[in-house]
Amino acid sequence: MKQDCSSLTAHKVAMMRAAHQILDHPKVFDDPIALTIVGTQGVSDIHLKKRQFSSRLSSCLRAIVVARSRLVEDELAAAIKRGVRQYVVLGAGLDTFSCRHPYSDKGLSVFEVDYPATQAWKRELLDAAGIPVPDSLTFVSIDFENQTTAERLQEAGFKEGEPSFFSWLGGTMYLNRTTVMDTLKYVASVTPSGSAIVFDYVVPLSSQGFLRRLVFRLLAMRMAMAGEPWQSSFDPHQLTIDLKAVGFTYVDDMGPEGINSRFFNNRDDRLMAGGFGHLMNARH
Repeated sequence: MKQDCSSLTAHKVAMMRAAHQILDHPKVFDDPIALTIVGTQGVSDIHLKKRQFSSRLSSCLRAIVVARSRLVEDELAAAIKRGVRQYVVLGAGLDTFSCRHPYSDKGLSVFEVDYPATQAWKRELLDAAGIPVPDSLTFVSIDFENQTTAERLQEAGFKEGEPSFFSWLGGTMYLNRTTVMDTLKYVASVTPSGSAIVFDYVVPLSSQGFLRRLVFRLLAMRMAMAGEPWQSSFDPHQLTIDLKAVGFTYVDDMGPEGINSRFFNNRDDRLMAGGFGHLMNARH
């Protein structure tokens, strides 16, 4: 993406989380601050464009967004019970966890890693909404393609060798494969047993059916036109092998069927994940 511009994708994701609070019942992911960070105009747009937000495509995209956030925070809670006290949010965008998390008494440190322009924009939105930046949060600016996560986190005070949890949502598809695998190798190499990462990714176009290919191409085209082109996709089987090769001992891949079974069973509405998005939970 363009380093000197705030992320269009980050705003769209925040709008999806906000729409989930308004349109979907029961909620899979409770994020009231999403309503605040998108502002009164964003909330008004959701109400005025309810039909658009309730379309099949919008519902599927919103489902994967809230499911991945729910999985991250479920796994983070389990990690904290294992002794984790550092949480790194790669490609944080407008993520709101740091402003509402219940682990202050545990001494949890949160590091949000993203492009400087997106972080500056987020600070402006928080300030406009009257939401203070918590003392436990450290903003870590980075150019993912030209700087390493390792060097930027070290400079920000991240303690290598201590149990840590990482999330990386809506990021891998925008980076080249080498950058993605180098980052995952770093996570596995500098954190001890019990540390983990949850991230999402897209599967290759060649592995998808005709209709999913059409949707894939449509979304990829939209992202490219917005200046945030997709660059990488991963085969689930090969990715599992690669993750184990760099040091992860537990690898759990969740495709659309698994996501729906876990998060969207027995609903009266049409909210469910579909398409080509997978969630990966890796631990060592």
